[in-house]
Amino acid sequence: MSHSTRCAACKSLRRRCTKDCVLAPYFPPTNPQRFACVHKIFGASNITKMLEQLPLHLRAVAADCMSFEASSRVEDPVYGSVGIISQLQEQIIEAQSELVKTKSEIAFHNAQQQL
Repeated sequence: MSHSTRCAACKSLRRRCTKDCVLAPYFPPTNPQRFACVHKIFGASNITKMLEQLPLHLRAVAADCMSFEASSRVEDPVYGSVGIISQLQEQIIEAQSELVKTKSEIAFHNAQQQL
């Protein structure tokens, strides 16, 4: 890569971006905030090590997961993505409860109609 098209990671770390940069495909120069957030939570060395240990076909998913976890952790330092998951589980339980209630009301209504 040339100096003007460094990936967001190399630009942030103020280093030359080589053509075999492991971070370049997942942290493009057009989205510097993505790397900044992941770097803040995991650190550049850890990100690089994690990606290098994975097969190529899994690296994009891993980078996306790290990005999601990092942005969740920045927004909610205590719970991170676990807080989001807990909220969604509560919403599912509420929706299931509402569904059971609605089905019982329909059954009651149908039973009334048959009388």
